[in-house]
Amino acid sequence: MIDIIAGQVVAEGDNYLVVMVGGVGIRVYVSRSARQQIDHSNYVTLHTHLIVREDALTLYGFADEEERGLFVVLLGVTGVGPRLAITILSTLSRDQLQGAIGQEKPDVLTRVPGIGKKTAQKIVFELKDKLGASFLDQLVPINDIDSDVIATLTALGYSVVEAQTALQSIPADAPQEVEERVRLALQYFA
Repeated sequence: MIDIIAGQVVAEGDNYLVVMVGGVGIRVYVSRSARQQIDHSNYVTLHTHLIVREDALTLYGFADEEERGLFVVLLGVTGVGPRLAITILSTLSRDQLQGAIGQEKPDVLTRVPGIGKKTAQKIVFELKDKLGASFLDQLVPINDIDSDVIATLTALGYSVVEAQTALQSIPADAPQEVEERVRLALQYFA
């Protein structure tokens, strides 16, 4: 198994990077947080998970071991393959994913492209029991106000990823009114 890959990024696509390692360019499908590592440098270090299929060897890369662990846990859910698991990790922050599972809020997962209500409920149901107490102790509550802010931003035409990124840019001491938080989130796009 390939555990970590480090090298220069020589090419990139929407959901992958090509990392040059020892004269070989290796395609690694990456999460959003892993992709953000290359903003300041063309050199990247990724924690990886190799998926072996009859017709392909596919490498998935993550910013750290915790994110890779969440990916592996998601793969354990019936009906969740590697592409959907990486989409979940790229769309929702770790805190949002952990909060949705711990607080049994499958509607948060339905914001991810490719996840319907039944799949979201299955993920919450299967992972709630599989995750240890240490995982659930780290949960950050999902704020209904922030859910409304994301819904408002997506109604304005922003993608879920853009809306969540804008939401994360809101200062921690910001007022808890939806209108004010939407205004602050829109300043992110200005």
